[in-house]
Amino acid sequence: MKSYLQLLELRVQLDADIAAARAVERRAAIDQIRNHMVEYGITAAELDQTRGRHRVPGSQVAPRYRDPISGETWSGRGKMPRWLAGRNREEYRIESQMNTGSLGGSART
Repeated sequence: MKSYLQLLELRVQLDADIAAARAVERRAAIDQIRNHMVEYGITAAELDQTRGRHRVPGSQVAPRYRDPISGETWSGRGKMPRWLAGRNREEYRIESQMNTGSLGGSART
C-alpha cells in the first residue's frame, strides 16, 4: 500500500495529466466547432440566440422593494433577498409602486 505522501504526489501528477489532456481535447473541439460553423455558414450571433428566441437587451423589471439600509432593490421576481426574508414586504415597497394598480390600469376618480 502506498503512503499518504506518495498518494499526494500521484494526485499532483494526475491533476497535471488531466489538465494537459483537457487542453488538447478542448483545442480539438474548438477546431471542430469552427469547421462546422464554416461548413454550415453559422455565425457567432446565431449561437448567442436561445432556442429560437432572440435575447432582448434591457428587458429588466422595475424594482418594487428597497432595503432602506443598504439601498438594494428587488423586483419581486426570483429568489427573495435575505434582507426581506421573514419581513412584511409592504413595509419595503417603493412608493411609486404603491400608487399604481397591480393590473396596470389607470386609476379613475
